[in-house]
Formats: sequence, structure tokens, C-alpha cells
Amino acid sequence: MTTRFDVLGIGNAIVDVISPVKDSFLTDNNLVKGSMQLIDGVQAQRLYDLMGPATEVSGGSAANTVAGLASFGNKAAFFGKVKSDQLGKVFRHDISASGVSFETPGANMGAETARCLILVTPDGERTMNTYLGACIEFGPDDIDEATVRDSKVIYMEGYLWDPEQAKLAFLKAAEIAREAERDVSLSLSDSFCVDRHRSSFLELIRRDVDILFANEDEIKSLYQVESFDEALQAVRKDCKLAALTRSGAGSVVVSDDEVHVVEARKVEKLVDTTGAGDLYAAGFFAGYTNGKGLAQCAQLGALAASEIISHIGARPQESLKDLASKNGLL
Repeated sequence: MTTRFDVLGIGNAIVDVISPVKDSFLTDNNLVKGSMQLIDGVQAQRLYDLMGPATEVSGGSAANTVAGLASFGNKAAFFGKVKSDQLGKVFRHDISASGVSFETPGANMGAETARCLILVTPDGERTMNTYLGACIEFGPDDIDEATVRDSKVIYMEGYLWDPEQAKLAFLKAAEIAREAERDVSLSLSDSFCVDRHRSSFLELIRRDVDILFANEDEIKSLYQVESFDEALQAVRKDCKLAALTRSGAGSVVVSDDEVHVVEARKVEKLVDTTGAGDLYAAGFFAGYTNGKGLAQCAQLGALAASEIISHIGARPQESLKDLASKNGLL
């Protein structure tokens, strides 16, 4: 059956505020390098005041993925909540300009549009501090059933599992997707997120998830094992397809008896790892929704991730469709 969208992303609608810092900045402010923590409005203002010059770009994990997918020439949609304020207008403009359908109404009252203060150390590692703001208001009423049914894959970021109403919204979307025989996909997002929701993530994966995305730390945390191989063997029993990233060591895709090991693509200079996993998922979906083999899906993921880590920000600066064509992948 023909669908309107290849992927529907469901996630936190966030504007990223990205600033380069020294490692000492993290130490001085008791921040765990490479982590994502949730902060309130007061903490967000305090940290923002301490940061140096910053770049503001629309972000959010699932939003980055569908924006990347649109750069491949695929059709994508997004559900997420912003306030009708200045940052909300920036987010709506940016994601719409990327070619993604975004019809979720903005809130007229309540908390401001969410922001993520991203601190990038000289090694390119990012430490994220997220004020969820208006994202807290996203709930089941924001799920448009027709759009869910008209999408090949429903993709949710693990960060959305923090607000209770957002969790209920995704469960509603997953139920609609199952009824419509669509694929349901989840990204674990962050090992600290896994620590917060391990048991409910496992329940969700075993019941609803067809395609799982995780990095090495996240998948080991999920199964509370010491080695990547142990985690790989565990996850292949729990979902149809898992794409596991290992930074510079590439990725491993496992589905039933299939195992594909794909190398990472080298970049001239690692600038900022923000969005690497998000864009890997975008490349993977670009192949998957076009019927490509799993190894090629992973190669497209590696290509998209290599583009994103070569510059500041988690949205592509080069057409990923053109880049894939140059590399003979599409």
C-alpha cells in the first residue's frame, strides 16, 4: 500500500544552543561529560549565562532524524510540541524548510519552547542539558491517527519517555501503527535515559518495537552486561531488527540470523558529535524505506553520521541525497 510518509518522527521539539567549552567548564559545573540531564528553567538560565558565545539551531533527536531523512529525498513528518513564542517559530520554520511536515499546533499558554544547552569539548564530545519546557504538554491528543496510518515507520526517541503524557502519546501511536501493520521504531537516546527507564523500555521493545537503534553504551546498559557481544545476543531475541552503533568502530545490524558489520566513515576533522546517532538513523531509514539491504542501510547511516560530525549542529549542511549518489549508495 502506498503511504504519504516514509517515517513519522515523534519526539521533543527543541532548539539547540551549542557552545564550545573546555573540559574544566564541565568539572566546575559538576556536569558528567557525554551525558544528557534534564534541567528546570532556573538551571537553564544559570547555565546559559555561564556559557560563552553560542550557535542556536533547531534540534531534538527525532526531529534531527526526519530532517536528515528529508535531505535524502524521503518524505517525513514530525509530531512534537512547541509554544507559539520566538523559539517555537524558529523550530517550526526550520523543520518545515527542511521538507518535513509539522502540523502539531503550538501552545498559546504554559512553558516556553524547549531548549538544549549543548557543551562541546575540544574532542567533539557533547554534554547536553535539556529544559523540556513546552514538550511536557505533548500528549495523546496531539497524535493524528491519519498521519500515523499513512507512514511506513513510526519512530520515537527514548527521551520522550520522560514526560508521562508524551509516553502515553507514543503508546497510542504504536497501537495505531500495529493495527495499520506499520513498523514501530525506537532510539534508546542516552545511557542515562536507559538507566531511568530500563524495565519499561524492555517491556516496550518486546511488545511493540520492530526496529531498535542504540549505541554500545546504551545497549549494554539496557541488558546490564559488560560486553557488546552479550548485549547483541540479548537484543536479537527481543526485536526484529536492531542497529547498534559503536562510534569509530562502525555499526552492527542484527536481524534473526543476519549480522552485518559496517565500518564508520572517516572524516577529515571531528568537530561536533551532536546528532551523530540521529543522522545514522536517518541514513538507515533512507535505505530501509526504499527496500535496500541491511548492510546498505547501515552504510547510508554511516555516511549521514560522517557529514553531521564534520560541522557544528545536528542538521545536514550538504544534500545527503547528493552525497549518497556521489558514493554510489543510492
